Amino acid sequence: MINVAKSFLPPFETYTEYLKGIWERGHLTNHGPLVNELEEKLRDYLGVKHFFFVNNGTIALQIAIRALDLKGEIITTPFSYVATTSSIVWEQAEPVFVDIDPETFTIDAAKIEESITERTTGILATHVYGIPCNTVEIERIAAKFNLKVIYDAAHAFGVQHRGKGVMNFGDISTLSFHATKLFHTVEGGGITTNDDDVAHRIAYMRNFGHKGQEDFWGMGINGKSSEFHAAMGLCVFPYINEILETRKELSQYYETCLAENGIKLQRPIITLDTNYNYSYYPVVFETEKQLLAVRDALNAAYIYPRRYFYPSLNKLVYVNNRSMEVAESVAARVICLPLYHDLSKENIRRICSIIGDILKY
Repeated sequence: MINVAKSFLPPFETYTEYLKGIWERGHLTNHGPLVNELEEKLRDYLGVKHFFFVNNGTIALQIAIRALDLKGEIITTPFSYVATTSSIVWEQAEPVFVDIDPETFTIDAAKIEESITERTTGILATHVYGIPCNTVEIERIAAKFNLKVIYDAAHAFGVQHRGKGVMNFGDISTLSFHATKLFHTVEGGGITTNDDDVAHRIAYMRNFGHKGQEDFWGMGINGKSSEFHAAMGLCVFPYINEILETRKELSQYYETCLAENGIKLQRPIITLDTNYNYSYYPVVFETEKQLLAVRDALNAAYIYPRRYFYPSLNKLVYVNNRSMEVAESVAARVICLPLYHDLSKENIRRICSIIGDILKY
């Protein structure tokens, strides 16, 4: 069986060494030493001023919205994982969708300004598949209209953009460290900011608002993660450069094999000023019918790509369903092929051969 993703696991003995330390200390959660160590390593690696390790990427988004006090309308993308939209609605704000760029699949910054109203308080944009948004234009618009900016960077771990880590753009960036991500802590997420005041609020918000044992700074939520999850992160972290290099090599091999099979499929454009992380391998077919035929043929061979991201989020039952022509079209025709650290080149050849056979007819 070949799934779309497979978790990278470090040597078992390395993880159990961390477990021994947890048992000896008896400190399982509530900002233990391993959580603190992981936060420090990731802050330095990502090149940001403040980094907070939380228990998942959705909580990261919810805390980000609260920390920036976003209410009313939030401009966002219809092409992302559902948590990008559901977090806005969960926090009792209204998502206002702006269609996506047909080349990068990120939010079309040229269309943002026309959707801004007096109720707009922020922009929540996704670096889709790890491909950075048009940060220059989004920053210009945010400054012009005094809006806050959150980047959902769940797919963008390790990406460099315009000469620096992509987490340095916007007021807050959020990450997911779910087991399927290239860097993971089994379950987990992260929040980054370079703003001291925003960091102050996040620090309290992720821990119920506690200010000591008997006082509260304000309202918060349980966003903490455990020593066990931090231990996995610390075990995976030393391999991150190897993981990134392997994913790049496998992605390039897909390019070679697709070409050898005479397959020409649209791929999202990665801007020249980006050092990419190869977090996914999305391909876009000419029609949804083609996509479904390829998916079924791959499934019959026990190969399971996934329709990241389908449906277009403006189609969710709990949002205002405005037509998003580009997002709906891409969502219907895009699929992510299997990509993970120990995926063999032989299996990539099999995948491309099956796709080629289907597209010949």
